[in-house]
Amino acid sequence: MKSIKFLSLLVIVCLVFTSCKDDKKAEETTTTETIENTISYVVKPEATNVKWTAYKTTDKVPVGGEFATLNFEEKAGATPEEALNNLEFSIPVSSLFTKDETRDEKLKASFFGAMLDPELLKGKIKYANNAYSAEITMNGVTKDLPLDVNITDERRVSMKGTMDLKDWDALGALESLNKVCFDLHKGADGVSKTWEDVAIEVSTFLRDK
Repeated sequence: MKSIKFLSLLVIVCLVFTSCKDDKKAEETTTTETIENTISYVVKPEATNVKWTAYKTTDKVPVGGEFATLNFEEKAGATPEEALNNLEFSIPVSSLFTKDETRDEKLKASFFGAMLDPELLKGKIKYANNAYSAEITMNGVTKDLPLDVNITDERRVSMKGTMDLKDWDALGALESLNKVCFDLHKGADGVSKTWEDVAIEVSTFLRDK
């Protein structure tokens, strides 16, 4: 009789223990699923590009280019703002590309080459008070660049801003570039000019996980 009671008690204990274990496992699974389900937007470097437009002559003729390489770690968030906020990136100057090799070399050597830290641009996307900006480090100077951001229903993101090179103490570098491009930057009026404002456009796609 005692044996039967003992066996019954053992069965009950096992059932309770197994039930608790299953509950805990279910709880852990639910928690993991909940965390995963909150991550709906992912920004990846391979889906991101950076284009820029500079200007020459008094007529302000645009000269476009891009940086072929943008380095950052994949970042995720429950909202587009969360995915983009605090995204740190770096851009090798060597990846500059304008479809004109001679121009590329002049920009690398005479513009960026005249700066401090001529090999790398660094930055961070920031979102605060319902506004975006890019904290950019160039020529040893770190400044915020306000961004106009558009996010479509298809999760495509466009971030636009205009850099004033004097904010990054880069007018000396601009003058260095204008010297080697003096004749090329002359307009119909015979004046050689390289403008200090540069338009920046970053585009990316926010993936779903």
